[in-house]
Amino acid sequence: MDDGQLYAKILGLKTPWTVSKVDVKEKELVVHVWIERRRGSGDLPCPRCRRGCSVYDHREREWRHLDTMQFETRLHAHVPRVECPTHGVLQVEVPWAGPRSRFTMLFERSAIDWLMEASVQAVSRRLGVSWDESWTIMRRAVERGLERRQIDELREIGVDEKSFQRRHDYVTVVNDLSGSRVLYVADDRKQQSLEAFWAMGLTEAQRGGIEAIAMDMWDPYVRATEKCIPDAGKKIVFDRYHIMAHLNAAVDKVRRTESRELRERGDDRLVGTKYDWLRNPANFGDDEWRKFGRLRRSNLKVARAWAIKDTATNLWSYFYEGAARTFFRRWYYWATHSKLAPVIGVARMLKRRLENILTFIKHPVTNAASEGVNSKIQWIRYKARGFRNRANFKTAIYFHCGRLDLYPLPAHTKV
Repeated sequence: MDDGQLYAKILGLKTPWTVSKVDVKEKELVVHVWIERRRGSGDLPCPRCRRGCSVYDHREREWRHLDTMQFETRLHAHVPRVECPTHGVLQVEVPWAGPRSRFTMLFERSAIDWLMEASVQAVSRRLGVSWDESWTIMRRAVERGLERRQIDELREIGVDEKSFQRRHDYVTVVNDLSGSRVLYVADDRKQQSLEAFWAMGLTEAQRGGIEAIAMDMWDPYVRATEKCIPDAGKKIVFDRYHIMAHLNAAVDKVRRTESRELRERGDDRLVGTKYDWLRNPANFGDDEWRKFGRLRRSNLKVARAWAIKDTATNLWSYFYEGAARTFFRRWYYWATHSKLAPVIGVARMLKRRLENILTFIKHPVTNAASEGVNSKIQWIRYKARGFRNRANFKTAIYFHCGRLDLYPLPAHTKV
């Protein structure tokens, strides 16, 4: 078997495609493989309509392939272009690469596997391609995956925002809570951001079949959902963890104010205790809990705020709405008579939002159901060390969290 036959076998070439020449550049550590299509093979199909067409001309193309041992491998071919009466002059498909790609399908598959595991910078170095070329491979993979994706039935949806680079610069992320996958990523966190998802092609039956939508208490998301989803008021569930984040923020405001007042009097009891007040009690070790006990049982204002916050978690343990309302009424009285302005503010906000907090009893969903997705998005941000633009951030979320079919398929393969 000569070099041409070897590479034809490796590339899986079939008639009329064949390897005409292999040129090994030892100093450059590059192998150039020349492929040709035998002339006189009849009309060629239009890549869009598959109609047989006459050859218009040939254009030289080059593709990066998987390395041969330590040698970089590049494929070359004079690819025919056909003249279709309907679609004009188009390049025919080749069996080793997708349309408009500078890489073979096998190279793209390898790059996708690497990109799943490592940063774009690391993959670029490992494969010997540019940063932009790595992103192009990722972007093409996402485009393929979104085209192939089937959304049959949606029951539980999570809506969340993720910050992009700077504070107050967000993208809206819509999750399928049951399938643990990202369905949609939109710029900003405006009403139009979420409306675009509801209108992206979901049928009326699909929108009506949604049973629960977990989200933050963010009015633009609420308005978008009420506008597009039947009986939205009975389906919106204000996310428990966002609510607790508001209460934690109130506790921290109380701590900061009180710590400043105490330090002025030479009392440093609250110095370095910020995260003790914000931690979930279940995450304390025995010694840490005992040490923290001296603070939480004290007459400090922050201890009172912490007790109010900690007691609020019981709201999500009720199975009956009447009992939950009774609990909230008592808790609300305690919070609003605490003389702690940050706590009072959050309590009043929760009272205004109570109806869609209590929908949790019927639909016990939270965005924590997408905790794996959320942690992966945090990993994406860390791994990328910042994104050049928001489009790349959105692409990376789809790539890693969309559970998409990302790999290129050979020509004529049906999805």
